[in-house]
Amino acid sequence: MPLARSLSMTSLNGLPQWEDEDLPVQDLLLFEVSWEVTNKVGGIYTVIQTKAKITADEWGENYFLVGPYFEHNVKTQVEACEPPNPAVKKAMDTMKSQGCQIFFGRWLIEGSPYVLLFDIGSAAWNLDKWKGEFWDVSNIGIPFHDREANDAVIFGSLTAWFLKELSCQFDDKPNIIAHFHEWQAGVGLILSRSQKLPVATIFTTHATLLGRYLCAASIDFYNNLDQFDIDKEAGERQIYHRYCMERAAVHCAHVFTTVSQITAIEAEHMLKRNPDVVTPNGLNIKKFSAMHEFQNLHSMYKARIQEFIRGHFYGHLDFSLEKTLFFFIAGRYEFSNKGADMFLEALSRLNFLLRVHKTDITVVVFFIMPAKTNNFNVETLKGQAVRKQLWDTAQSVKEKFGKKLYNALLKGEIPDLNKILDRDDITIMKRAIFSTQRHCLPPVTTHNMIDDGNDPILNTIRRIGLFNNRTDRVKVIVHPEFLSSTSPLLPLDYEEFVRGCHLGVFPSYYEPWGYTPAECTVMGIPSVTTNLSGFGCFMQEHVADPAAYGIYIVDRRFRSPDESCNQLTQFLYGFCQQSRRQRIIQRNRTERLSDLLDWRYLGRYYMHARHLALSRTFPDKFEMEPSAPPKTEGFRYPRPSSVPPSPSVSQHSSPHHSEGEDEDEDERYDEDEEAERDRQNIKSPFSLGVLPQGKKKQHGEYRN
Repeated sequence: MPLARSLSMTSLNGLPQWEDEDLPVQDLLLFEVSWEVTNKVGGIYTVIQTKAKITADEWGENYFLVGPYFEHNVKTQVEACEPPNPAVKKAMDTMKSQGCQIFFGRWLIEGSPYVLLFDIGSAAWNLDKWKGEFWDVSNIGIPFHDREANDAVIFGSLTAWFLKELSCQFDDKPNIIAHFHEWQAGVGLILSRSQKLPVATIFTTHATLLGRYLCAASIDFYNNLDQFDIDKEAGERQIYHRYCMERAAVHCAHVFTTVSQITAIEAEHMLKRNPDVVTPNGLNIKKFSAMHEFQNLHSMYKARIQEFIRGHFYGHLDFSLEKTLFFFIAGRYEFSNKGADMFLEALSRLNFLLRVHKTDITVVVFFIMPAKTNNFNVETLKGQAVRKQLWDTAQSVKEKFGKKLYNALLKGEIPDLNKILDRDDITIMKRAIFSTQRHCLPPVTTHNMIDDGNDPILNTIRRIGLFNNRTDRVKVIVHPEFLSSTSPLLPLDYEEFVRGCHLGVFPSYYEPWGYTPAECTVMGIPSVTTNLSGFGCFMQEHVADPAAYGIYIVDRRFRSPDESCNQLTQFLYGFCQQSRRQRIIQRNRTERLSDLLDWRYLGRYYMHARHLALSRTFPDKFEMEPSAPPKTEGFRYPRPSSVPPSPSVSQHSSPHHSEGEDEDEDERYDEDEEAERDRQNIKSPFSLGVLPQGKKKQHGEYRN
């Protein structure tokens, strides 16, 4: 038996490297397989796209992404080229000679990885044959009416065929690692293992199929994880075959990973296997970095949002925009899974608190969740037109006023301000004021909703009575469409809109990771998340006092629904109590956490999974060193010792501070000192997230 090669990770410029010189990355090929390669469907697209650069930096020309071919995607995202690896080219040519259409090129994203795209339609004539072969291997039958599952069989069969043609060229050398994402790619893994291909396989589930379905049905999920009849629940939802595909892929993989500890617990019960490694999702921080200008960007885009507010609330603009905070929730329209139900209830309670305490703070809340609409709301469009008309009128009067003032000063005279505006000017201004009168409340939604009588967000707004009355301190705007810089209403891209807001609120009940609060963090915007989201669990693990860094974590796991809603309300009310100075300090801290979410650090979890797969697939040739991965217990951002970010966490008996207290706290705040301490913390290596064997669910959890 040849001497086993030792696998460990050492850090070089933030990236783990292969330690054994006899095992250069050049001797291995890495294939990452997903239905969302160049094909945006959900969050997996973001994972693969943002991770591509650090993976390409490590693997160079030996990194390939495998996905489906869709012409409209390829035309705008992929540059065709010839495969640099002769073995890959030969495998492609063999398949092409038998009628398969395969596209090869570079994906035009950061890192420019190679992509191998299979044309599903050109191979559809093999569907019945491949479904039969899949049945012979797994005893899983695929119904003819489920197009997505049928496409997954074609895609998986093509992937396994390609890996077989490729591995045949390498004799007995273990040259291939194949990493499959989600159940749509799982068929390729199952077939590869059934054919005993010399391929190290990894399977990552980003969310379990059944978990998402059960949570959407408002079932007490986390409190009954060990009590579900899995087969029965999947069968009742007509996804039993999909569930079987997912579970088979999980059990066939040499290494099984998932994206968070909360999803690891879910997978243990839903899929009956403990994940070997937890691989948190990261972001390519360069994309979001604004150097030290992020505070300026916040001010700039906040001003753009304020312009929209001036138009939307014309005739009812009796609140100060300088004392108005912008909150938002965004994502797929999953009313309970995304926590929109709890958020609305908390807003009702927040509105009561702000009115009772007679505060001069106003909160405008945006719901950016796409739904079916007819078109823009006429009243909303009219509001922006009125705003523009008033602006034009003001500019016209200002220009005439300026000329008269200029001429008077040239003559050395102090103009009579009572005469500098003539009767025509007064008439124009009066007509402008009259045009702002409206006989209805500002609209709650910016679009005409289809079937708004059954819309859960609008029905909840009707129930709690948040109709944008003058007396309401919380105003609600539902924008049932993704944001775009070309919109005639709110001409901002999503990133610009997020930067202009003060707080993102994502009180999700089912959120395996949670890219929305992560994106807020890297842009320096505080956010609310929960301990049922992967992001929230990750922050609790690595930040000693998340709230001090602008990450408010609602306990939806061990508290009742009413208690969780009260906690969310207190977070929101505490945020409204902050001074402008405190919000600036908090944004500085939040932005510093972006290093924690950088793929340069989180990429090592994936590297560890690949090392583990090699050692399990070829134990006679590779072994994991006992010291790999390096363990550093207690890696945490400490609680800042200087000014508290919010009165809600300052331990004062009263929610209000004296001015003297604020001044003392400001004196204790040293931005450079805090930033340097945080930079030293982030340099500490991570402890890789291997779920302990036998970890069981904690009882006493509430569905809320």
